[in-house]
Amino acid sequence: MEIKYEFVTGEVLEIEAEDALGEVLLEFDRQEKNNERRETRRHMSLDGMDFEGEWFVSSEDTEGAALCQEDMGRLTQALKMLSPEQRELVLKVYFNGMRIVDIAREEGVGESAVRDRIRRIHKKMKKYLE
Repeated sequence: MEIKYEFVTGEVLEIEAEDALGEVLLEFDRQEKNNERRETRRHMSLDGMDFEGEWFVSSEDTEGAALCQEDMGRLTQALKMLSPEQRELVLKVYFNGMRIVDIAREEGVGESAVRDRIRRIHKKMKKYLE
């Protein structure tokens, strides 16, 4: 029995084999073909997908989101380094949008005292975040 092999390079090789051995080799080829058909019918191969195409397109900037999350974690840690009074001042100025004049009036101190406290907070946070 002649067995014919086709290689990826396009080369074709024919060999002579005993009938019993040839039948076994043909059975192996048939089983391999059936297994491949069964697998590809139920599953999609990533090799066959276009990684730059629609399957993997995302409007999310995952790298930017990860960097932002990392920055937020560092900022949270830096805020924990502040005293409770300093954290409250940061919340008033940067998160609640209060003006320094209003904070000074509320606390009964001068604007320069509030500005000095903010400057010390900046210095402390900058040292931690470097």
